[in-house]
Amino acid sequence: MKPNLPFQIRKRQIYSLVIFGLLIIIGQFSFSIYKRNQRDDIPAIQFLSNSQPEVILTEFDPNHLDADQWKHLGFSEKQVKSILKYKDIVGGSFQSKAQFKKCYAVSPEKYQQLEPYILLPENNSKQNYQNNYRIYEKKKLAIRGKFNPDHYSQKDWQNLGFSEKQAAAILKYKNYLGGSFISKEKLKECFIINDEQFSQMSGYLILPDKTPVNIAQKSPTKQEKATFRISNYFDPNALNAEQWQALGFTEKQANVIVNYRDKNLRGSFKSLEDIKKCFVISEEKFAEIKPWIKLSFPEKPKDEKNAITEKTDFSKVDVNQITFKQLREFGFTEKDAAGILAFRKKLGGFIHKNQLLETYEIDRAMGEKLIYSAQIDNSNVKKYSLSDAPEEWLKTHPYFKYSADKIIYYRITNPDDKKIIKFLKLKPEYEEKMRLYLR
Repeated sequence: MKPNLPFQIRKRQIYSLVIFGLLIIIGQFSFSIYKRNQRDDIPAIQFLSNSQPEVILTEFDPNHLDADQWKHLGFSEKQVKSILKYKDIVGGSFQSKAQFKKCYAVSPEKYQQLEPYILLPENNSKQNYQNNYRIYEKKKLAIRGKFNPDHYSQKDWQNLGFSEKQAAAILKYKNYLGGSFISKEKLKECFIINDEQFSQMSGYLILPDKTPVNIAQKSPTKQEKATFRISNYFDPNALNAEQWQALGFTEKQANVIVNYRDKNLRGSFKSLEDIKKCFVISEEKFAEIKPWIKLSFPEKPKDEKNAITEKTDFSKVDVNQITFKQLREFGFTEKDAAGILAFRKKLGGFIHKNQLLETYEIDRAMGEKLIYSAQIDNSNVKKYSLSDAPEEWLKTHPYFKYSADKIIYYRITNPDDKKIIKFLKLKPEYEEKMRLYLR
C-alpha cells in the first residue's frame, strides 16, 4: 500500500490544477462577454455663459446716489424704490454702514460685495456728525426740567441742543411713529439721539418707560378717503383739531395740521400753497377741499400800501380784539402780527397787556408802543381750576402744557389746587403765570 500513496497524492494535485485552470478560463471568458456588453456613454456637456455685465465698483456715498446710480450698482427698480424709501424713513440720509445694512432690499451677499466701497462709518448711527465726516461732538443738553417730547417743536429741540437738521429729523421720526413718541423705549430708537444724550434726557421725560403692548408697532397708515362730501365754505385759520376731523382727517392728521399752522406758519395759512404743503394733506384731499376754502388772510395785492385809507384810533382798540390788518397798520410785520394772534389764541386771551411781549421774536419796541396805546378787556378770557381744567386745554396752553401730565396725574388723588401746585414745585415766575388763568 505504501508505494501507491505518492501516486494518489500526485493524482489529486493534477485534478486540482486542471479544475483551477478551467475556472480561470471560464472567468476570463465571462469577463470578456461583460466588457462587450458595456457602453461608455459620454454625457452631453453644455457650457453656460453669464451674459450679465460685470459691475465695476468704486468708492461711493449712498446718500448721494439717485435711482439710476443705484441701478448701475446692480439693484432692480423695485429694490431701488425700497432703498430710497428706507433712506427717507431714517431721516433722509444713512448715518452708518450698519444702518444701511438693515435695509431689507440689500441682501447679505450684496452688502458684503458693496461694503469695502461704502464711504460711511461702521457703527456710529446715533452720533452727531459734521460735514462729510460727521464727527461727534459731546455736548451737554440744556434741559430745564421735566418735559413731554410730544409737545416739542423744532425750535424746542434746537434750544435743547440739537442742530436744525437733527431737530427736523427727530420730528420726522415722531411723525413716522404716528405723531407720538409713545414711550422712552421708542424715543431711544431715534437714530439722531445718541446714548449719552438719551441718558441726559431720560430722567426728565414725561413718557412711560416701555411701549404698551396694545399699541400696534407699525408706521402710520395712509389717510383714508372721506366718505362724505364737503358742502360748506370754511376758513382753515379758524378750525381747531376737532373741526379738521369733521372734514375727514384722522385725529393725528388734524393735530399735525393745527400744529403746522400754529407753530410753523405762526398762526395762520397765508395762501392755498401753505395748506397744500402740509404733508398730511394728500393731493386728492387738497383737490377735494380747495373749492370750499375761504382764507381770512388772503394773499395781499401789490398795491396794498395804497389800499389803507382809514386810520385806526389805537387808543380805543382792545388787544384781545385787535385784528391782523390793524396790527399791520400799526407797523408790525406779517410775521410779528401772525405771531401775536397765534400766541393770543393759545392763551385764550391776554390777562395783562404785557403778555403781548412774550410773543416769540417780535419787535419789542413796537410791542411796547402798542401796549402803551391800546386798551385791554379780559372779562371774556376763560379761567379754570386745576382740578376741573380740560385735558386738551392743559396740554395746549403755553403756561400749563409742560406741567399738564403731572397736573392730570396729581389731581386724580388730590383734587385740590393748592396741593397740586405744591406737588408741582414750580419756580415762582411760572406759578405766577399759571395763576393768571386759574379761578
